[in-house]
Amino acid sequence: MRYTLLLHYPEMTSDDLGPDAIADAMREFDVYAKALQAAGVLATAEVLQPSQVTTTLTAPDGTLRVQDGPFADTKEQLGGTFVIDVPDLDEAIAWAGKAPSLAWGAVEIRPTAVRFVDGEWTATA
Repeated sequence: MRYTLLLHYPEMTSDDLGPDAIADAMREFDVYAKALQAAGVLATAEVLQPSQVTTTLTAPDGTLRVQDGPFADTKEQLGGTFVIDVPDLDEAIAWAGKAPSLAWGAVEIRPTAVRFVDGEWTATA
């Protein structure tokens, strides 16, 4: 089963964090990604740019609206994702529990319903 681990945490600038904290976090995420890869469960991982460069589209009345910045004004933003392929939710929870970002935010585990592979939409089991 494929699960996406959605990493939510407060956004801080490099000035807020300092170079040592950034280097430590990068090292921790590198170790985490390599552990997922070594276990053969990592499909992909991405770190997202800050929410201030987000563009959000809505069309509640059929008229397309483009908004700069995040849709929700919250303390925590989606900072990155890991897509893993593991046997069940228990295994997904075990891997999510090792995410370095748990120290400062939440990790949401969401199962994949459908994915686009080789030119076709395919339901996951």
